[in-house]
Amino acid sequence: MVLRRDLEPDSRLVTDGVERRCVVAAGDLTDYESLLRILNEHEVSAVFHLAAQAIVVKANRAPLGTWESNVRGTYTLLEASRTTGDRVERIVVASSDKAYGDHDELPYREDFALRARHPYDVSKACADMIARAYAATFELPIAVTRLANVYGPGDLNWSRLVPDTARALARGEPPVIRSDGTSERDYVYVEDAVDAYLAVAASLERPELRGRAWNAGGDAPVSVLDIVRRLIRISGREVEPEIKGEGPPHGEIDRQYLDSTAIRQELGWAPRWDLDRGLTAAWDWYARRFGDGR
Repeated sequence: MVLRRDLEPDSRLVTDGVERRCVVAAGDLTDYESLLRILNEHEVSAVFHLAAQAIVVKANRAPLGTWESNVRGTYTLLEASRTTGDRVERIVVASSDKAYGDHDELPYREDFALRARHPYDVSKACADMIARAYAATFELPIAVTRLANVYGPGDLNWSRLVPDTARALARGEPPVIRSDGTSERDYVYVEDAVDAYLAVAASLERPELRGRAWNAGGDAPVSVLDIVRRLIRISGREVEPEIKGEGPPHGEIDRQYLDSTAIRQELGWAPRWDLDRGLTAAWDWYARRFGDGR
């Protein structure tokens, strides 16, 4: 079952027919009574809380909606889950590597303090702490995921690096980099992200693992410019990126990547997709969508 507030006709849920394989419940994540009704009527036993305003630029421009979705939405869902009694057997809450904020020491480990400062980062840190508070105080079967940048087919958020670069290349245009290209991130392919969520959900059968936060990423930093150049090579285009910025964009962290040792060793998760294979799969999807404008 999936919760849907608005119909997005261009989303992959619709265009790829995923919706037809789901039970879709209309509702708003911030509406407690609606959530409680949905959880009870559909007898939900496992909750994957991935809903969020997930765009950093939008959060910096209009933080109120981000606070409402990411913070209020989280505590409303968890309170509704708590009220159902023992019906909900496991809850996985999607935090983010952005919740850590900016640290001089890299890579980020789960025991690092959450030092978020900017709106999106703070909203995810709040959701992260709220989830773990519900686990500690009410003994709810909750765990938190802190994933690296998730990429792959179907992402239509053009402010993100991979979709924007792939769209430009499919149209035969040079990609535009809005920074100087040196910022470094950690990337995880969407199917590996799904595997991480499922591994964390399965871990909640063990009471001693409840309330944990788990990193999942590629364990290696990759620069913005490197991602763009890899996509150019994969696409076969003979173009150069247009670099139109200096340093990291305002409100974004310059360098961050995760230490995924815990989830690898304790839950047996490891990424199955390396970066080039994942970018190739992503490129193929965007090229098909935009007609590979050769």
